[in-house]
Amino acid sequence: MKKTILRNYAKLIVRTGANVQKGQSVMVYAGLDQPEFVEMVVDEAYRAGASEVEVEWRHQPLTRLNVRHKSVKKLGEVKAWEEEKQRWQVDTLPARIHIISDDPDGLAGVNQAKYARGMQARYAKLKPYIDARENREQWCIAAVPGVKWAKKVFPSLPKGRAVEKLWEAILSCSRALEGDPISNWIEHDAYLASRCEHLNSLGLVALEYKSSNGTDLRVGLIPEAQFIGGGERIRINGVLTNPNIPSEEVFITPRAGEAEGIVYATRPLSFQGVLIEDFSVRFENGRAVEVHAGKNEAALKQLISMDEGSAMLGECALVPYDSPIRNSGIMFYNTLFDENAACHLALGRGYSSNIRNYEKYSLEELRALGVNDSMVHEDFMIGSADLSVVGVTASGERVQLFIDGGWAF
Repeated sequence: MKKTILRNYAKLIVRTGANVQKGQSVMVYAGLDQPEFVEMVVDEAYRAGASEVEVEWRHQPLTRLNVRHKSVKKLGEVKAWEEEKQRWQVDTLPARIHIISDDPDGLAGVNQAKYARGMQARYAKLKPYIDARENREQWCIAAVPGVKWAKKVFPSLPKGRAVEKLWEAILSCSRALEGDPISNWIEHDAYLASRCEHLNSLGLVALEYKSSNGTDLRVGLIPEAQFIGGGERIRINGVLTNPNIPSEEVFITPRAGEAEGIVYATRPLSFQGVLIEDFSVRFENGRAVEVHAGKNEAALKQLISMDEGSAMLGECALVPYDSPIRNSGIMFYNTLFDENAACHLALGRGYSSNIRNYEKYSLEELRALGVNDSMVHEDFMIGSADLSVVGVTASGERVQLFIDGGWAF
C-alpha cells in the first residue's frame, strides 16, 4: 500500500478519530502486525501537538500462554503499579487510540471459562477507574491487517497478497482510500447526523424487529435517550471525536430489562478470540434466557453470564443492508467492520452518552434511567435483506423505520 495513503489514514485516526489536542497525552494500543503504521500514528499524534505518546503492544500468542499457565488468581490480579497508572489516566485523560489486527481465531482452544474468571476479577478492581473516565475521554478504534486475519478473510490468496487485499478493504470502508479522508468524514458525519435528527423527532419508546429468518423482537427505549452516530462531542472539553473508523451506524441505548422475543444473528461474532456462528438469542423480561449456536455455543453462554448486565441489551443500532461494507461482499470476521454491514444489537454495557443532557446526571442516575451496566459490550449483527424495523411512539403510533433491510424514509 502506498505510504501516502497510509499516512493520510494515520492522520484521519489522530485528527478526526481521537482528535488529539495540543499538549495532550496519548495512549496507543496495538498488536505487533503493522509496527510501521503504528509509528506513523505516533508521528501524527506529535504533529497534532501531543505532549507525549505511549504505545502498549499486545500479542495474542502471549495471551494464550498466560491463560494456559497462570492461575485464575494471577489472571485476575491488578498490581499496585497498574492501579497507579489507572489513577493517572483518570486525572490526565489521555486520548486513547486502539489499532486492532487480531486473528479472529487467535484464542480458539484456550480455557474460556478460566479466561473469563480472570477477566471478571480484573474488571471488578478496574471498574471504579473505568466509570470515572466515562464520557470524559477521547478515543478511537481503527484497524490494520494482520497476516492471520488477512488469511481468514482471503484464504485462497498468498500471505502478502491477502494482507494487501485487506489493506484495500479496510481503507475503502474507512473512506480513506480515495480523496481526502478528513473531508470524506465531514460529509459522512453530516449524513449520519441528519438520520439521527429525524429519528429523534419521532419520540420513540420501543423498536420492533422482524425478519423471515425468525427474528421477532421488541425492545423498550429510555424516554430520555436519543439516537447518535458518527461524530460525538466529549462533555468536558467539547472536542468532536469519531470513536469508530469505519462507522455506518446510528444507535440508541435501550432500557435495560425491556426486551421480549427472539433474534437470529446474520454474521459471526468474535468474542474472547473465538468465532460464534449461526446463533440465536431469546429474551424474556429483558434478559437473554436461551441461546443456541452452530459453533462455539459455550462461548455465547459464557458471554451472557459474564456479570448481571451481560444478558441484557446495551445498544440498538440501525445500519442499512445496502451499506458499503456489506456491499463489499467481504466477511471481515471482525466486529468493527461486520457491525457496520447491517443492523445490530449489543449485549452488555449501554452508552450513557445517548441520554439527552447526560452531563447533568450522575452515573448512578443514568443507570437508574435504564442504561445497562456490564463489563462487556458485544455487538452482534441481525440485519438481513428483508429486515423490518418499526418504531413505536408514546401515543402508540407505529412508524416504519426499516423495510426490506433499508431505510423506509
